[in-house]
Amino acid sequence: MLHMNIVKVQNLLYSIHTVIETCKGQLMDNDIRKLEPQAVWNNFHSLTRIPRPSQHEEKIRTFIAGFGLNLGLGTVIDETGNVIIRKPATPGMENRRGVILQAHLDMVPQKNIGTIHDFENDPIEAVVDGDWVRGCGTTLGADNGMGVAAALAVLESGELQHGPIEVLFTSEEETGMRGAFGLKPALLEGDILLNLDSEDEGELFIGCAGGLNGTMIFNYAVQPVPPGYMGLAISVSGLKGGHSGMDINLGRGNANKIMNRILQYGHAEHGLLLASIDGGSLRNAIPRESSATVVLPVQRGDQFLESLSLLVGKIKNEIMAADPALDIEVVQCSIPDTIIEEAVFVRLLNALYACPNGVMRMSSEMPGLVETSSNLAIVKSGNNVVRVEYLLRSSVDSAIEDLAAMIRSVSVLAEADPVFDNGYPGWKPNPESPILKVMKGIYRSKFGKYPEIKAVHAGLECGIIGAGYPSLDMISFGPTIRHPHSPDEKVEIASVGKFWDFLVEILAGVPSR
Repeated sequence: MLHMNIVKVQNLLYSIHTVIETCKGQLMDNDIRKLEPQAVWNNFHSLTRIPRPSQHEEKIRTFIAGFGLNLGLGTVIDETGNVIIRKPATPGMENRRGVILQAHLDMVPQKNIGTIHDFENDPIEAVVDGDWVRGCGTTLGADNGMGVAAALAVLESGELQHGPIEVLFTSEEETGMRGAFGLKPALLEGDILLNLDSEDEGELFIGCAGGLNGTMIFNYAVQPVPPGYMGLAISVSGLKGGHSGMDINLGRGNANKIMNRILQYGHAEHGLLLASIDGGSLRNAIPRESSATVVLPVQRGDQFLESLSLLVGKIKNEIMAADPALDIEVVQCSIPDTIIEEAVFVRLLNALYACPNGVMRMSSEMPGLVETSSNLAIVKSGNNVVRVEYLLRSSVDSAIEDLAAMIRSVSVLAEADPVFDNGYPGWKPNPESPILKVMKGIYRSKFGKYPEIKAVHAGLECGIIGAGYPSLDMISFGPTIRHPHSPDEKVEIASVGKFWDFLVEILAGVPSR
């Protein structure tokens, strides 16, 4: 066991060294500010220098407000931390319909094991990797930094043709859409809202899913570790994770579900008991990692490890196509001071096994679109409480209610306390949208084909904003971003140019009032 610990530390140090050296080399040879369109990439580079994880947006908010004021534009920060900047129409276009460009300030903070990064203080290192730009072992922040960068480029340009423009930079989108919820009625003046937070160039989104946070709370007492037990540290890592809306249908492993499977097997077959657990970090990210400290009768140690290897092999085989890098490690550790009372541990195991996770139903109206899903995002113990956190999504309100009822029922049976909050509405598609017709024509004229018209199984702020401003004509679009909410996040360079050119033509082609 001690040898396994030494090897693990050596491998971790090697991984850290490899990541650092690789990124150093790429950073020396790459500068995203040289990419085209430079107006967008220069602004995105500035954003990478400013830490902006969700709920820690003070620095980016100050930067954005200063950006507007330095341009001499009307700039407002509202009560919930949204920033609104207004730019007058260019001469001769004062009678065009007002356009609201909308993007969110925050980003998801996720990093690989072995990556040293403080999201509240360190800049994001962005590197050019072939046709893509990615982070260096961390999320890149292209979600929604590319939208923010494009909006800033519009504000600072003296060459673009456009009618009246407002830019709405919302706060805390990634952790509950607080900015969108807190937006006051009558604050915005525009007629058309262009949400710049989609992730597939060439696709226009006209609808999105609604969501609801679900939580199960297990209260527990601690117990002393029985005599004759040893301590073990179990870790699940190497999973791809990803956006719990965009990537939920890809069959990727859920670290919390995998850990629970291991713990239940260990308890049922070998008397394993739980001291602590920490899996996942964000509701809207498929959990990539989980760790648990457990105790086991000393005489069962070798047998547990031998039989566990068979279970690990089965799990890896099940998700090999979607998650080939899954790593499950068990190493001996010091015996913890206390453990979670066994009765609560058993109820937790059963509840986690029973609760739904993943795709629940595909849409019958839009082929290929997920209608309803659940993400078992976080399982964390501490201070005599285990919190199990979900994010429920659906484009059908009654389906969210039904899914919440499932989790509530499991909670009751497991004697846990269910809590549901921070629900947000979906965005009902409007195929007859006037700006949609304009944008389809512009795209075909510029790129020789019509864009795809879609809805998305993710929570866009359009649904919330539209509830307060029901007359807004809304469309969401953006460049191509892959694997948001994970350290594999990357943005396609060529798509940023097409996204920008399209946006410029849209602003010039907005119809008159």
